[in-house]
Amino acid sequence: MGRFYVTTPIYYVNARPHLGHAYTTIVGDALTRWHRLLGDDVHYLTGTDEHGLKIQQAADAAGKTPKEFADEIAPLFEQAWKRLNIANDDFIRTTEPRHRVAVETLLRACYEAGDIYLGTYSGLYCVGCEEYYVADELTNGTDCPIHKRPVEHFEEENYFFRLSAFEQRLLDWYDSHPDAIVPDFRANEVRGFIKGGLRDFSISRRSLEWGIPIPWDPKHVTYVWFDALTNYLSAVGYGQDDERYRAWWPVDYHLIGKDIIRFHCVYWPAMLMSAGVEPPRGWAVGGWLLVDQEKMSKSMGNVVNPLDLIDDIGLDGFRYYVLAETPYGQDGDFTRKGLIKRYNADLANNLGNLLARVATVVGKKCGGIGPRAATDSPLAPAAALAYEHAAAAWDNVQPSRALEATWQLIRATNAHLETNEPWKAEPGPVVDAVMGDALEALRIIAILASPAVPSTAQTVWERIGMSGAVTDERLPDAARWGGYPGGAAVVKGEALFPRRSDEDDS
Repeated sequence: MGRFYVTTPIYYVNARPHLGHAYTTIVGDALTRWHRLLGDDVHYLTGTDEHGLKIQQAADAAGKTPKEFADEIAPLFEQAWKRLNIANDDFIRTTEPRHRVAVETLLRACYEAGDIYLGTYSGLYCVGCEEYYVADELTNGTDCPIHKRPVEHFEEENYFFRLSAFEQRLLDWYDSHPDAIVPDFRANEVRGFIKGGLRDFSISRRSLEWGIPIPWDPKHVTYVWFDALTNYLSAVGYGQDDERYRAWWPVDYHLIGKDIIRFHCVYWPAMLMSAGVEPPRGWAVGGWLLVDQEKMSKSMGNVVNPLDLIDDIGLDGFRYYVLAETPYGQDGDFTRKGLIKRYNADLANNLGNLLARVATVVGKKCGGIGPRAATDSPLAPAAALAYEHAAAAWDNVQPSRALEATWQLIRATNAHLETNEPWKAEPGPVVDAVMGDALEALRIIAILASPAVPSTAQTVWERIGMSGAVTDERLPDAARWGGYPGGAAVVKGEALFPRRSDEDDS
């Protein structure tokens, strides 16, 4: 047992929650639920980024002050995460006083270290990225490569962070922490970026009013990265509660999208090194959930509302699809047809059908009372393998592989029933042995599946006669064969996952 601290990016409040936000947040939720099963003391952080030019412009367009605008949108994220059954421990907003204290503390530390200086910047700027570009980084020499729209020319007095001084220190740090970034190919991308040479970056703006003033020069407002990234520190007491800060930092994983890898894996550790703060232990870099091969964005008009999908497919059906469909780190392409297909195949036909047939046979052949499993069951090795592979996958932040390992046990249990056909046999020891094996497999399946589909896992747990909460189980002991007590009432209940039609889906 230990402490496990995980963060999502903080999401801009210039738009409502969409599927891309939900994807990363569900991954973090499932990962931290797994660590709670391991007995770890978990801190899961998400929140909203409420400063900067994008927010000021969105507020202006809405006829509101930036604070009024942020106060309307930020709660929508909190509400969405409740609907998605996200068990976050904290929700931070960059307009909170605790965040301002941490930002000011970090800025002063870097300034006193000699790594912040005053200069003039003249360059090409993308409002969407809140990032300066050089011409050869642009599409067709004019457009942001992420947002596909023309950049703007800015020139003004800025404070800069001396990133160029940290090239070798960063390379040395990554040499001594080779597993800090997963998947591996993302680590190679970061190294390549560092070796290509690092440019100092702007950390303030004079033309912007909406943000945290530079503490020693309030004519300047803190520019995005020293503000946004510092939330990971401010949420655990940096600059205010040293005991809490020392207990939780460094963070175990920042969950981020591939488009912000440079800022999180290059800028951020350099900023921390400058301030005398230990860099994060790790980053897990996800791909994008695309819609028709395009990244979701408000400007593209292809935003998918996750809450609409919950209403249609059910909460756990949606959570399962998000986690199982795309290997973390790769891009995935969301389609409604793909959602229905995986729902029917994995949830309705496999897990739902397994629970229904077990409950039916126990009702008819065992008087509705679940028998104990045999200690030498042929399913015991499959269960041990499922746990081993699931644990390894969660350790590498690969939810899809963890679920595939769990579903292998579901398939093995269904195959065991097909081979023995207990529904054709007379009640007695043979049927009891087969059904006891299936019930024990379902007990383990409920535990292993609970990070992804917590409500469904609890339903399975209760229907096979287990008491208490499945989330109170502790691994690895709970996954060892032989935990089903026998003698418990087994209830069939309604279908876990009624099949869905894919007619008219695309």
